[in-house]
Amino acid sequence: MPEICRFFGIVIGMFFDDHNPPHFHAAYGEYRAAIRIDGLAVLEGHLPPRALGLVIEWASTHKDELLLEWGAAKTMKPLFPIEPLK
Repeated sequence: MPEICRFFGIVIGMFFDDHNPPHFHAAYGEYRAAIRIDGLAVLEGHLPPRALGLVIEWASTHKDELLLEWGAAKTMKPLFPIEPLK
């Protein structure tokens, strides 16, 4: 999975040419989740509540960038890093 961000032990990434709806993947230790960009709902998987809260906080401030990343990934273009949560 191409990594686009990393913060507090959480890795965020997107797969090239992934299925709809637009989403990103978050990994924290042994936990994994796919999170929809529009509405920030968990599509599959599970993260601990604190990690999920951090991911949602991060994604809510970078929604436009995530949608641009999704468009790039769908057309097999290079992904760019997104600023981490601080």
